[in-house]
Amino acid sequence: VDHMFCILPFEVDFYKRFGMKVDYVGNPLLDAISDYTFNPNFRQDNNLSEEPIIALLPGSRKMEIDEILPEMVELSFSFPKHQLVIAGAPNFDKAYYEKYIGNLDIPIVFDQTYDLLRNAEVAVVTSGTATLETGILKVPQVVVYKANPISVWIARKLIKVKFISLVNLINDYLSVIELIQENCTTGDIKEEVGKIIMDAEHRASIMENYDVLAEKLGEPGASSRTAKLIVRYLQE
Repeated sequence: VDHMFCILPFEVDFYKRFGMKVDYVGNPLLDAISDYTFNPNFRQDNNLSEEPIIALLPGSRKMEIDEILPEMVELSFSFPKHQLVIAGAPNFDKAYYEKYIGNLDIPIVFDQTYDLLRNAEVAVVTSGTATLETGILKVPQVVVYKANPISVWIARKLIKVKFISLVNLINDYLSVIELIQENCTTGDIKEEVGKIIMDAEHRASIMENYDVLAEKLGEPGASSRTAKLIVRYLQE
């Protein structure tokens, strides 16, 4: 590799340690979100009430959803004045999610994650790209992750990072709470969601952390910025 263009700020220093030429160009998610046309009728189009929304983003992998969604849906018993709404992944159908929902009144929306987040008071998000999207949209979140115990044990032995969510990794400090494996239970999630809803100072702290995130990510325009740099370096 003659030159690398990174989309996450912390990648730059990592690759520079190995003598590589690196530029941070911004993150394409900023472009995706800034170009997105939000639906002002999201609630009406999905038959949602005006009750505050707790968005559930259980991920896009079957292993993750199987482990995490059962813990998420139990929140419906703890927050009766809120409505839970699941962001469905395109590779699964409604019936797949309904087997975890049972008789609970929890709607599922597909291909509307940004609209769901924009309308949510709080989000419970499986660690992955969605944590960064939630941070960019400035929705207070609780990051969760649960997988096969053996896989997690191996990962903990091999991977030496302080955090798992992109928001925390980019800010390089605990900006949003992470509940991983044995700490990813309905009780733990309920406690953290409750803090966001009830504790104004805690909520404000998360929003301040999102301001730091926005500053570190920079402005939209990653693709055009990259193209201009490529041309410039080739001309040199």
